[in-house]
Amino acid sequence: MAEIKINNMVKFYTLCLLATGPKYGYELMKELESKLKRQISASNVYPFLEILIKNNLIKVKKTDKREKKIYDLTKEGKAFTKVMFSRFGDLIDIAIEPKLTTCSHCSCKVYGSGYTEKIKNKVLKFCCMHCAHSYANVDSAVK
Repeated sequence: MAEIKINNMVKFYTLCLLATGPKYGYELMKELESKLKRQISASNVYPFLEILIKNNLIKVKKTDKREKKIYDLTKEGKAFTKVMFSRFGDLIDIAIEPKLTTCSHCSCKVYGSGYTEKIKNKVLKFCCMHCAHSYANVDSAVK
């Protein structure tokens, strides 16, 4: 199998959409436009679909209606998308990790600002105000 480069969001989202089930080419284009919030042309989608077909990652079924083609992932295609999603997930983890904090009460990971409260002249991060109040109550009960 030739190396397939997923080097733009159109290709990545095409795989995402195909992973949800069989799709017509036109349906793929319209869903890509909706997800990516931009105009998608046939030249953005069909050459990539041809590469996937040549590499046995998708199969094509023609319907009776005007010879419309339905694209569907093969077993190999499902394995390929799983690997791509894992790689993309790893990139997301790298990007998000510096923005994570740990709740001072329950130790869950918090993305973004979370909830901040000053307790005993110390600014602490929490996932929510309920954890902050629980933390403050436990802290005062210990004394």
